[in-house]
Amino acid sequence: MVVVSSEAPLRWSASRDGVAAGQLRVLRRPDARCFLLLRDCAPQAYGPLLDATLDAMDQDLYVDVDETAGDLQGELARRGFVEKRREDYYLVPTDPTVTGLAGRSVPDGFRVISAVEADVDRLGELDDTLRQDVPGTAGWRSDPAELARQTFGDPGFDPATYLLAVDTAADAYAGLVRIWAAASRPRLGLVGTVRAYRRRGLATALLARAFAVLHARGRPAVTCEVDRTNAASTPPVDRARRSPYRGGVELVRRHPPS
Repeated sequence: MVVVSSEAPLRWSASRDGVAAGQLRVLRRPDARCFLLLRDCAPQAYGPLLDATLDAMDQDLYVDVDETAGDLQGELARRGFVEKRREDYYLVPTDPTVTGLAGRSVPDGFRVISAVEADVDRLGELDDTLRQDVPGTAGWRSDPAELARQTFGDPGFDPATYLLAVDTAADAYAGLVRIWAAASRPRLGLVGTVRAYRRRGLATALLARAFAVLHARGRPAVTCEVDRTNAASTPPVDRARRSPYRGGVELVRRHPPS
């Protein structure tokens, strides 16, 4: 029998015969959406953890799952979760001779800085602006202090691969690329430019700069996720010769379920 307990707000643990069987916590994101995060769960713990969470929550809930996780998707569907959007997961090589990014330089009038050199308030404004065009993050509004804590305190933060493009004349933040370090493989979190600065090659130049760092370190590829409807993010990734390896699904349960 699976037993579920709550030892902290918005966090539940499951055990079976005294042995840990999984965890579920609710993350309240800056776009005011609540996401369920399941960790180290045995299939038998999905239902009990979900039931305990749904009993305690009175708002819309979201969850991201691997498209191959049929057991989990079935448990979610039985509790009123429906598909909202899908993502494709890709491997992108870092070798400039493969990606075609060799020689891609930052356009005249722009310079590149690391996130550690950026003004946190302005970094937050840039991040918020870019997220409005990313499916699944519209309405995102960062708290500067929380952004700094989550960014610079994250073990995966790498100042050499979290870069900003700056309009030198206007001293305006024009775009960014952030790649998180990981023991298994680096992850491309976001690359984008503000609308007024698009079609100048900034996103490609930022990718080239960050990928060059990783290639020099012997990291042959990065992972990234691309929403299947997000045409704006496709061109620079396509030029980097991405290859798909699996996908993910975002599900939502409206309160009360429709």
